Amino acid sequence: MKPVDLREYQPREFELTSTQFAALQRHRGDLGITIEPTANETTWRLTPGSIVGALDIGDVSVAIRPKLDIGRVLFLASYALGELKLRDLEVFRFPEQRPPVEAMAHLFADAAQRAFARGLLHGYRTEEEALHTVRGRIRFADQIRRRFAIPLPVEVRYDDFTEDILANRLVKAATHALGTMRLRHPKSRRKLAHAWATLDNVALVEFPRNEVPEITFDRLNEHYREVVGLSRLILRHSTVETGRGPVRASGFLMDLNRVFEGFVRRALREALGLTEREFPANASIPFEEAPIPERRSFGRPLTMEPDLSWWKGNTCVFVGDAKYKHIRYQRAPNADLYQLLAYATALDLPGGILIYAKGEAEPAVHKVKCTNKELRVEALDLAGEPAAILKQISELADRVRTMASNAPVARAA
Repeated sequence: MKPVDLREYQPREFELTSTQFAALQRHRGDLGITIEPTANETTWRLTPGSIVGALDIGDVSVAIRPKLDIGRVLFLASYALGELKLRDLEVFRFPEQRPPVEAMAHLFADAAQRAFARGLLHGYRTEEEALHTVRGRIRFADQIRRRFAIPLPVEVRYDDFTEDILANRLVKAATHALGTMRLRHPKSRRKLAHAWATLDNVALVEFPRNEVPEITFDRLNEHYREVVGLSRLILRHSTVETGRGPVRASGFLMDLNRVFEGFVRRALREALGLTEREFPANASIPFEEAPIPERRSFGRPLTMEPDLSWWKGNTCVFVGDAKYKHIRYQRAPNADLYQLLAYATALDLPGGILIYAKGEAEPAVHKVKCTNKELRVEALDLAGEPAAILKQISELADRVRTMASNAPVARAA
């Protein structure tokens, strides 16, 4: 196994065989890395981007560590999914800096052990079957359509009290995903094996990454909240290639651009006390195109999709963007400021806010001449404790309220 250990945005050189190079080249889009030649024909310079995690490709094991403590990364990702409560923040403390997959396996295995300590969760699931005895209700329409005059078997629908329910299926799918990865800590492997054995009677279901279902919690299943939340996080960020070919890939990868954006949006929404409809994800702002003679329009109309926007009915009162990106000179790039200015102009707002991770851009206020627009740059320090990060969000929410109160719709009201 060829280990390729990288750190976010920091280049390193590795000697690779032609097979190893081809495997990395094939998956460089998944890994978000650039591959450049060096003076040595068998040595290549690998530079990762904002994607962190691990991916095993054949005999190459790639690990990309984040600049942040891994506990902070998992906290941001879990919060972005809406799976956390304030009392859950302590679980993201680690005594040492672990690789992302090892940290996730440690968290998940411990959460599963705590959830299963009260016994495997059971629930009712509706089943439809053809049986030789009547159970539940007879589906008369299906019986007539499928059986005609034959009395048996009987098409029935009934509620079965079983452990094979959605919550357990999510946990088992996450256990399976982690089991396909090469974990170094034997304790985590043992705990995962125990969780797998506990879920022996639960069906293994494949959940698409972008369609992982949510669970509604109540007093009966509240003890499953942590393990289900981590299961959804694992399934959303797991990468398993099952296609044809001699080289297979499996891993756990997170794009910190999307994680940071999702965290800021959800945390601000909660701090402002707004609904998802009032503070949506990537609301679409269409351009109004003036007709030009003898011009053909191809494709879809051009639209803008800001990361952050606050809507009162059909009117936007605040707009902003969240940026987790590597900035060379620690100031907001002109392109980001132009983008925010375009949002504010299109929505007829007095300005907007750009939110960066601290260390990438310094706080600033830009007054745009001739437009009377104010573009604010804010920096969110992600190195502190989770509670301190949420406190910063609360302070940002106050600035958002102030900016929204100056919007034309607020003055008219």
